[in-house]
Amino acid sequence: MVKTIISLILWPLALITFFFSALIYILLTYIIKPINLYPVVKIISRLILLGCGQWLRVEGKAPDKQHQPYLYLFNHESLIDPFMLGGAVKHYITAVGANYQFSYPIWGMLARRHGAIPIQRKKLDQAIHSLDHAEEAIRNGISFIISPEGTRTLSGKMGPFKKGPFHIALNTGVTIVPVALIGAYKAKKKTDWKLNPGILTLRFGELIPKDQYNDMDLDSLREMVRNRIEGLLNR
Repeated sequence: MVKTIISLILWPLALITFFFSALIYILLTYIIKPINLYPVVKIISRLILLGCGQWLRVEGKAPDKQHQPYLYLFNHESLIDPFMLGGAVKHYITAVGANYQFSYPIWGMLARRHGAIPIQRKKLDQAIHSLDHAEEAIRNGISFIISPEGTRTLSGKMGPFKKGPFHIALNTGVTIVPVALIGAYKAKKKTDWKLNPGILTLRFGELIPKDQYNDMDLDSLREMVRNRIEGLLNR
């Protein structure tokens, strides 16, 4: 009963914070290029987390913008994961997202204005085409966040890793950043509407530059990154 009451208080606050923050950001993108708006994204992301009753704690060294691009690979716990990353990363990042998300009235426009790339997960040819766009952006110096699981966990444990992000890494030689998100599943489960206030932890792992995986095949790289993220989660 207490959790229900807390959630009934937090949801309007979270939605109002998101709506006005998204509106401000969308309007700003018509004046300033999204790549230069990352300080605003950092503030907005943390405000949205606060609206959800969450305090973000960052551990490990966040990569600096001078050595981009990076490919941030993380465990997908909750719908608030992107705001954790947005509140912790020190430079512009964009993402590859499921195509249906771009049809949502506010979130879809926000994603498009920010430069996110839609992907049709169930249509292989279109999915490969989307990944080609991501690879081109990375070659132009743009950093990405991608969840190798492809969707949020239903149990709190990591699901199987898909191949797409590792094809991108092997094709571009981008520096990989393993990231562990802790507390987001408890804060907002995919199977539960309630919000649980608390402390979230984002933990950056050691960078994996091209020379550490250049001779690996896809499965070996996928296993290495998974082990790195699991190690961060269990630290």
